[in-house]
Amino acid sequence: MYQVKIDGKEIEVSEGTTVLNAARQAGIEIPTLCDHPALEPYGGCRLCLVEVEGARTLQPACTLPVTNNMVIHTDTSKVSSARKFVLSMIFSERNHFCPYCQVSGGDCELQNAAYDEEMTHWPLQPNWQVFEVDASHPYFVLDHNRCILCRRCVRACGELVGNFTLGMEERGSKTLLMADLGVPLGSSSCISCGTCVQICPTGALIDRWSAYRGQQTDTEKTQSICVSCSLSCGIEVISRNNSLLRVDGNWDANRNGGVICEIGRFRPMDEKRQRLLTPLVRKDGVLKAATWDEAFKIISQKFQPLLGIKDNGVAAIASTRLPAEALHAFKQIFNGKLGSNMVTSTEEGIFTAVSAEIGREKPGFEGNYTDLKSADTFMLIGADLTKSHQVAGFIMKRAIPAGAKLITVGQEAGGIGAFTPYAMEITKGSEMSFVAALKAAVAGIDCQAMAQKTGLEVVEYEKLASVLKAAQKAVIVYGTDYESKQKTEITKSLIDLAAAINGKVVSIKGKANGLFASLLGLDQSFKINGHQAAFVALGDEELTQSLAKKLEDVPFLVMQTSYHSASTAKADVVLPTTIWSEQEGHYLSFDGVTQKANKALQSPVDVKTNLEVLEAIAARLKLSLSSDWQTVLKSTTSPVEIA
Repeated sequence: MYQVKIDGKEIEVSEGTTVLNAARQAGIEIPTLCDHPALEPYGGCRLCLVEVEGARTLQPACTLPVTNNMVIHTDTSKVSSARKFVLSMIFSERNHFCPYCQVSGGDCELQNAAYDEEMTHWPLQPNWQVFEVDASHPYFVLDHNRCILCRRCVRACGELVGNFTLGMEERGSKTLLMADLGVPLGSSSCISCGTCVQICPTGALIDRWSAYRGQQTDTEKTQSICVSCSLSCGIEVISRNNSLLRVDGNWDANRNGGVICEIGRFRPMDEKRQRLLTPLVRKDGVLKAATWDEAFKIISQKFQPLLGIKDNGVAAIASTRLPAEALHAFKQIFNGKLGSNMVTSTEEGIFTAVSAEIGREKPGFEGNYTDLKSADTFMLIGADLTKSHQVAGFIMKRAIPAGAKLITVGQEAGGIGAFTPYAMEITKGSEMSFVAALKAAVAGIDCQAMAQKTGLEVVEYEKLASVLKAAQKAVIVYGTDYESKQKTEITKSLIDLAAAINGKVVSIKGKANGLFASLLGLDQSFKINGHQAAFVALGDEELTQSLAKKLEDVPFLVMQTSYHSASTAKADVVLPTTIWSEQEGHYLSFDGVTQKANKALQSPVDVKTNLEVLEAIAARLKLSLSSDWQTVLKSTTSPVEIA
């Protein structure tokens, strides 16, 4: 540990700590524009200059490591003069119309830095050059007039996301932020994660929803988790007057470190479906608005005679986006009390049935998020991380420049296969042969016969085996995106392969509570076979066409959902429920970590939470429910260790 004195305050910091971080630990604010805690130190803006006793010139605090007994001054007249000069030069380069900027008033780090230095005007007049505004992207706008060339967005795109879309072109006063080789953002390789927008200090990159809607200091912020997939990334929901303004990644979230994807950040803002605001019941063949009491009365009258009918009573299906509390109540009502044998989830076990089956024999065989983040070698098979679970793909991509190896296996080399020389295109349906051949190659056994079935040469298997055997921390990430009746056998072979290289296997699973639904036994394929009624607890999920088709001929259909759809138009009773941001509840991530999603917005007056609806139905049927959903986690064998 080093002893350091900053502005007369003595503190103890670990070796390697920068002056900037040492000051932060001491509670001393040093202004900066290019630095961000999630990024590697860069030293570009020079706003963080400080005076170090014994040094000939002022030093950048963000890149300078402390030394033992170092004495630092952050508020001298020399430091203040330098900061004002740096800010003056930044203001002179572009067209910063601070009084008219939509992020003016606490949001803009450039403006805040100027106010901190008591700057009230421009010491140097800007050049007033015309800079273009790139509005080609569907989610955000790039305004070069506000850009200060801090390169935060460039570094975030590479260091945090691993996409390397953004860069700089030209030099000096002509320097501009660019995408790829100078194409518009909307035509570039941008994957719309929005990390660049969130990390921009000035509003040069602005999203289309929160722009011009007031000051950031006037907002409510709710820490929560994303419920779009099983990664359960930490998010911050930003709202004003019960209106959703923006979704940001939570920089303090241990799991994702502030990085989220397009689905978690922008899709909630781009919702175009029509909300349901009141219960609907079918009268004389037409759906009409009704009271909750009337809707529950009709449901209880239809369901009461079906109590205990196992085979063709009530078929029930629930979304894996529902909180654990709601899924637990759903399971108790339809499988436990009503006694139906057709109770499942909208995932129908596609992503969890195989791992659940193996987990019953070999509990806790899968790795976790920490294994994924610390791996030096990845093998991805049966999953496309550009369509879902994108943050897992970011982890893989950003590790490559640091020396990590990535092997992708599929029928096509698309997705993140473009980032690695080890993108293996195999013959359709030959996954089992691929894994068998690779296991043989790792063991030093001839794999010629198996290799022929996959369309790959033996030499390629030898190359992959060499990569895997050289790994210190290998992780095999597997999904179910392959056409094979041998999914269980393939998964078991992957487990054996991981054991041979002393690695881990990780299944990314499906939506937010897919694992919890699996632990409840909601894994079977949904079938209507003479059932007299069907209950769909959909929440804010969108029903797939295949599931909607199965529900078409059900005599009595109840839809518990947030939005109008073709299925609600055919239902007999429609129960309006809250969306993700209007309810709280717990979610179990793909690796067994339980987290709570917090309520950020107030729901419309006549809308209930999914749990409230299920509890009301149970009360009408005179069924008692347990709220102890945690018991399921303690008593059920799982493919992962439950934290």
